[in-house]
Amino acid sequence: MDTKTKLLSIIFSFRNEEGNIEPLVKRISLTMKEIKNWKYELIFVNDDSTDKSEKILINLQKNNPIKIINMSRNFGVDPCVLAGFRNCSGDAIIYLHSDQQDPPELIPKLIEKFEEGNEIVHTVRTKRKGEGKFRMFITSIAYWVINSLSDINLPTQAGDYKLISKKALDHILKQREFRPYVRGLSVWVGFKQDLIFYEREARGEGESKMPLLSSGPVTDFINGVTSYSLKPLYLGIFFGFMSIIISILLIIYALFLKFNDLAIPGSTSIIITISFFSGILLFTLGIMGIYLARIFEQTKGREQYVIKEIKDYKQNN
Repeated sequence: MDTKTKLLSIIFSFRNEEGNIEPLVKRISLTMKEIKNWKYELIFVNDDSTDKSEKILINLQKNNPIKIINMSRNFGVDPCVLAGFRNCSGDAIIYLHSDQQDPPELIPKLIEKFEEGNEIVHTVRTKRKGEGKFRMFITSIAYWVINSLSDINLPTQAGDYKLISKKALDHILKQREFRPYVRGLSVWVGFKQDLIFYEREARGEGESKMPLLSSGPVTDFINGVTSYSLKPLYLGIFFGFMSIIISILLIIYALFLKFNDLAIPGSTSIIITISFFSGILLFTLGIMGIYLARIFEQTKGREQYVIKEIKDYKQNN
């Protein structure tokens, strides 16, 4: 067994989490003391917080291996995660949320799975405390739709909390997508993978930054569907074919009524028909628009994010 000391990089993307940072760092510190042959670094990617989060981190930096990456503005979760990935040095990388819903006490099990030869270890939520059944139901449907329409098999209820080896991370970072779906990339990249099941805790302090129908979850869902499959585009062909069949049946029905003197003058059937086909056309154009928007973003060649500054604990020691 390899007894060489390895480095674990633990990455957080956060915005305005002043009430959760200090207890989270304390929990991780206590957890890592139980793990032999591993040292660690904490990388906090600050998504332009407006509270005292950065000041708290600078104070904690005196006694903890914390690297602070300050973004130039609010870029969102996935760009911040990528910034953390590209500025870490670990043999293995763990990403989790900074709201204390993902228990850091699970880290020893993740490392154990890694040492067994797994390159990626997902955590799967069996229960989500503090979240309603309706959210769980909608989330399950979203995972089912993504898996049905995409070419990846995303573990149901597997969130962002996962361990990724340096080898697997190098391949993930080679991908040149402007708006990557990080959860999907961790599955798409392949290698030996495993799962750990756990009960997700309720949020520590503050309010959720991602309500169910906010732009974050909705964008993640759209990215999950469109990033790994062309099947949604084929829906246009399917609906077009169905429309032709329905149109033929309506024509036959209309001729039958006319030749049997059963036709009643009115606009109801016309309105229904126009509304039906207009809905199909708009739905199909909407799907095409999403793919065109992704192409447009990709061809602009912009950077995914801009880092304002990096405050490394090594510079203060």
